Amino acid sequence: MDAPQVQVGVPEDTQNVVNTANNDRQTPQNTSSPKANINPIFGAVIENRTESTQDIDLPDARPTEPETKIVPPKRNPGLQFLDYLTSPIVELIVGTGDTKTTLSAHQSLLLESPSLAEKVAAFKELGLRRIELPDENVEAFGYFLQFQYTRDYSASQSESPTEHEAVIGEIDNSGEQLLKHARVYTLAERLGIPSLKTLAHSKIHRINSTSHGEIAYARFVYTNTPVDDVTIRKPVATFWALRSHVLRHEAEEEFRSLCIEVPQFCFDVLSLVLDQKEKRAQDKAESESAVKGSGRKRLRSGL
Repeated sequence: MDAPQVQVGVPEDTQNVVNTANNDRQTPQNTSSPKANINPIFGAVIENRTESTQDIDLPDARPTEPETKIVPPKRNPGLQFLDYLTSPIVELIVGTGDTKTTLSAHQSLLLESPSLAEKVAAFKELGLRRIELPDENVEAFGYFLQFQYTRDYSASQSESPTEHEAVIGEIDNSGEQLLKHARVYTLAERLGIPSLKTLAHSKIHRINSTSHGEIAYARFVYTNTPVDDVTIRKPVATFWALRSHVLRHEAEEEFRSLCIEVPQFCFDVLSLVLDQKEKRAQDKAESESAVKGSGRKRLRSGL
């Protein structure tokens, strides 16, 4: 029998548990030879290449001059798209080493991000408009720019911007499609774009994947998101709690490695498994108690 393909979803026999999970679960070229080109997916030009007291004086305790706080400009919701296109072009240096890439974007489209808006506010009026982001993933940042221009992004050729509910694409055996959206999700968190986080999270749940892909995705989520981010972590743990008895046999070595490398993942999955076992035991005890109580009542009524 062929190994079953796993879709991010849960069979009908565990629907009562999965409903909760479903509600929750709602790297480029060397720059040594610069060459500009237009990326159709990103929609952006890419170029590879104190005080003193009354009695004593304490100089070290004197207050220093207050720092001048930069107030980032806010994105005006009343602006039309043409207004964005007429704003200055900002050069974005994303990545490092072989992945270091230069992207270009209109300044107004960056102001929705508080962190990018602060960097824009620090520009001199006639100076170079450049932002360096060496720690960011180039592909994910390209999807962010695509989202800023179009309010959507496509991570694969088979995905169309109008597909908001249906499962899309081919089977993701490696987990790369899941990881693309997960990288966008974590980037949106750092940039402070809640709407992009929501969109990326929704796209994750329209990916067909296998146990190998799910393990790669779970490892990324648990090593790149904060412990309190239950929006993305809880569905991962719930999925594995419900399906680990099947999935671990398809990728047992990877599953064991993940549990050892990321103890929090193992703990979360185990906690959910034990919670369900305890709930079943409690339900069984209540059911048996109800049956016994019903029997005693009928006995009394017959006397």
